[in-house]
Amino acid sequence: MSSMRHDWHISEVLELFALPFNDLMFKAHQVHRAYFPANEVQVSTLLSIKTGACPEDCGYCSQSARYDTSVERERLLPLNEVLASAQRAKETGATRFCMGAAWRNPTDKNLEVVAEMVQGVKALGMETCVTLGMLQPHQAQRLRQAGLDYYNHNLDTSPEFYGQVITTRTYQDRLDTLDAVRDAGIHVCSGGILGLGETRKDRARLLQQLANLKQHPDSVPINDLVRVEGTPMSNNPKLDPLEFIRVIAIARILMPQSYVRLSAGRTEMSDEMQAWCFFAGANSIFYGDKLLTTENPEENHDRELFKRLGIECEAPKAHSHAHASLNC
Repeated sequence: MSSMRHDWHISEVLELFALPFNDLMFKAHQVHRAYFPANEVQVSTLLSIKTGACPEDCGYCSQSARYDTSVERERLLPLNEVLASAQRAKETGATRFCMGAAWRNPTDKNLEVVAEMVQGVKALGMETCVTLGMLQPHQAQRLRQAGLDYYNHNLDTSPEFYGQVITTRTYQDRLDTLDAVRDAGIHVCSGGILGLGETRKDRARLLQQLANLKQHPDSVPINDLVRVEGTPMSNNPKLDPLEFIRVIAIARILMPQSYVRLSAGRTEMSDEMQAWCFFAGANSIFYGDKLLTTENPEENHDRELFKRLGIECEAPKAHSHAHASLNC
């Protein structure tokens, strides 16, 4: 059985990738059952609170000001709109409300507005998550004071391939933000994107980086690239679905107590592919019709799929591994 290791060697991760598919699924599912209920999924909803005009050059991103995409620039949403969206998300079964802003890094002034949003969502009885770009330690502390539960900041890919994807911030910048978040006592949500043009070794290195952090991320979102017209990666070939499922399984093995989340790209995943992902150890999804600016399966379809698979939504809880369920 897997244990809480932080010293994985790249050769060990590549050995997992090389296993026969059934052997890898069996191993990952055993680990999953040892740490989580087998048929329970945590549901999050994501809202873009400030869309477009980001100065970064992330090659996959529809919100970069450098690319001509169909995304309109929008100002920071008013508090009442955000809270109304959070209430709707709660009513449709989400237990965590995530807010994303297309910033390189927030100003302290903008951070105060976001802190108010966090407090408002917490008052509804939901877990809170934000993704705002790079953070300074004092900003992470301020979000913690506001009651923030999770901060999302993905590593995206391997350190070696990273420069092919983004040049406007370094890999170390990302690691520094994760340190600031963790040091402030906020749960870390960090994963990556598959299908950027990376090799299998790059995928292994991404998982190795996440698993060898001082503490495993509490939540590990795995994104399947959404190819957005106008971005440099719009014509990237589609990743083999079995390779994506392998990454889910290996994330589960390397980080046994982390939530592994199916994130962007679910619209293009068949029900059967998602079912395999749940078997491999995915136990969190983004729910609702939008993921920031890209499409996501409709809530009713998710509920129907859960019903067909006998999966239940995880109930809201204090941060612990004591689980209770509710029907989606």
